[in-house]
Amino acid sequence: MTDFFKGLSQVKYEGPTSKNPLAYRHYNKDEVIAGKRMEDHIRPAIAYWHTFAQEGGDPFGGRTFDRPWFDKGMEGAKLKAEVAFEFLNLIDVPYYAFHDVDVSPEGATLAESNKNLRVIGDILAAKMQETGKKLLWGTANLFSNRRYMAGAATNPDPEVFAYAAGQVKAVLELTNELGGENYVLWGGREGYETLLNTKIGQEQDQMARFLHLVIEHAEKIGFKGQILIEPKPQEPSKHQYDYDVATVYGFLQKYGLEKKVKCNIEVGHAFLAGHSFEHELAVASSLGMLGSVDANRNDLQSGWDTDHFPNNAGEMALAFYYILKQGGLGKGGFNFDAKVRRQSLDPADLLHGHILGLDTLARGLKGAVALIEDGEFDKLLDNRYAGWDNGLGKDILAGKLSLADIAAKVDADGINPQPRSGRQEYLENLVNRFV
Repeated sequence: MTDFFKGLSQVKYEGPTSKNPLAYRHYNKDEVIAGKRMEDHIRPAIAYWHTFAQEGGDPFGGRTFDRPWFDKGMEGAKLKAEVAFEFLNLIDVPYYAFHDVDVSPEGATLAESNKNLRVIGDILAAKMQETGKKLLWGTANLFSNRRYMAGAATNPDPEVFAYAAGQVKAVLELTNELGGENYVLWGGREGYETLLNTKIGQEQDQMARFLHLVIEHAEKIGFKGQILIEPKPQEPSKHQYDYDVATVYGFLQKYGLEKKVKCNIEVGHAFLAGHSFEHELAVASSLGMLGSVDANRNDLQSGWDTDHFPNNAGEMALAFYYILKQGGLGKGGFNFDAKVRRQSLDPADLLHGHILGLDTLARGLKGAVALIEDGEFDKLLDNRYAGWDNGLGKDILAGKLSLADIAAKVDADGINPQPRSGRQEYLENLVNRFV
């Protein structure tokens, strides 16, 4: 037991009227909603990187946090693991997620890095056995080290590709041994800064080969979890090959991988792509690609991925609408890829941020369930497209009519359609009833 969270006790549900700043007002993990415990709907996870490895820097300034494990090598990594599981208990969340370099320091060689990872991996396994906490997903950091400045899988140097492959192999195997339910591939620098030195087709072929190798190894070691790609349009690269869900799907389909991989969708990345969060969820769900979610938000006055904690219950209600309509997230969950601000120095600030996030998700979940149970929203949506269920619309979709057939039918039947209101404002009011 460390003294990092000294004086703080486990966060409990106290209800909407509670004035306790370290209590949940809406997140009641055991409350049954639509036949399932709230915790089982949300499947929340703590991001090891932002919660324990983040130093409080931003693009214009360095470290502001003073954590006792910083710059302490393997001993610091062991202390960080102790603190991480103390926090998981304090915030009362079942899952966590990590990159390799979050949990253990990089060594001078890949072999040394992997050895460090194994040592800390044994500690994580013991703490999971002791506490009952679980791993939502693992991933390898293939973007921070300068060797990856021109990408990992898409690097012009095959030796960088090979190093990244060795790194992923180690993390994938550890994820499997820890019972991780997903493995995420986030191509932090899988893109380009300038076309002047880039062969796009070459790099995409390399990226596909890398993904094939990961899937083959996952199957070889008996990994039963999901393989996920996390779309992001820009930052740090000018243009990323995994720009958004639709781009990722097109890439996967080109290389015959669309049945093997799903998406981990982040709120902030959706905004950077010029989309809403619910847009990316709706597209992914329609393609059978919605695997898991990173919960956060951006500061819309800043031009980068700021990773604030979610605080918009209305946005989350629409997100949960699409998640519930597809039957939930399955092996996925809501990972809090969110960080406290660089001026939030106290250990308690970590609790406040996650309380805000979980209460926001709980309100969104309840709103979505109420919206679906009310039925009017779905009824209005179905009615708008009802013409495609029979007659002309049904025949068109079934391929029974040629272009000439359709044109002749318009003439023969005197078809002259008149526009109908999309009723957007009515629908916005309807959704707001339940938030």
